[in-house]
Amino acid sequence: MLAAPLKQRILDAVDGLPADATIEDAIERLVFVAKVERGLTQAEAGQLIPHAEIVKRYAR
Repeated sequence: MLAAPLKQRILDAVDGLPADATIEDAIERLVFVAKVERGLTQAEAGQLIPHAEIVKRYAR
């Protein structure tokens, strides 16, 4: 699923930032992209938690 090489995915994420973005904005974007990619990798590996279990865990 992650077809583009890592360096290209990093460049694409940073390139999508506005011209006035800060270094902190870039770091935040890269952390977000890394977390999404990790989640997709886990989902592809079948490491999912059923919706009903999440509701049960976080019910108040």
